[in-house]
Amino acid sequence: MYSLLKKEIQGFLGSLIGYIVIIVFLTIMGLIMWVFPGDTNVLDGEYASLSSLFNMAPWVFMFLIPAITMRLFADENKTGTIELLLTKPITDLQIIGAKYIAGFLLVLFSLLPTLIYFATVYYLGAPVGNIDQGGMWGSYLGLLFLASGFVAIGLFSSSLSDNQVIAFIIAVFISFFTYIGFDFISSLDLLGGIDYLILKLGINEHYISMSRGVIDTRDALYFLSLIAFFIMLTKLKLSSRNW
Repeated sequence: MYSLLKKEIQGFLGSLIGYIVIIVFLTIMGLIMWVFPGDTNVLDGEYASLSSLFNMAPWVFMFLIPAITMRLFADENKTGTIELLLTKPITDLQIIGAKYIAGFLLVLFSLLPTLIYFATVYYLGAPVGNIDQGGMWGSYLGLLFLASGFVAIGLFSSSLSDNQVIAFIIAVFISFFTYIGFDFISSLDLLGGIDYLILKLGINEHYISMSRGVIDTRDALYFLSLIAFFIMLTKLKLSSRNW
């Protein structure tokens, strides 16, 4: 598993994909937070806050993470190397785990430079350090959980096709639906008391909860369950080759 993980990371960093993803994410967030005028501009705001980062990052990740994960299995399916990979002395879960961790690490690498934004806002505060650090670290943790869920969705989507573009589209659609789709359905107020349960099925509700700086085990369990669900679907798809 370690050798496969190393291979996947080298595949990202040995090509332009990894660097393009990191640069695009930081450029988009930098423009939104510091250049474009409006409510999302930190300098135009009255408070030292990174709320614009945590409000906009999920939407950016909704497209960037599928771009990262679309090749993980689709490329293997297209070239036929998936058959060779499955004959190696490692389990399906180890294969999935190595690819999943590689995708997540690339997302983590793209997030680390945003700590510069935190340092900037920290020193821009009046007085210095006048920022809600509990809410900020909770938001970072929530963003990591959200990204982890999107990576699991992208991994599953990549296993469904040998075409990277199709895998990308499927991942974007599922990510969009799980992030905001359940909120929309519950807002229609068609099912009475069930609407609240539908709302809780969506990522956004739990992400907002964690962004308040209060880490609830129910939110953590939700994200862990979401990740496990799509990893199991991916395993089921790989196992279907033997049916």
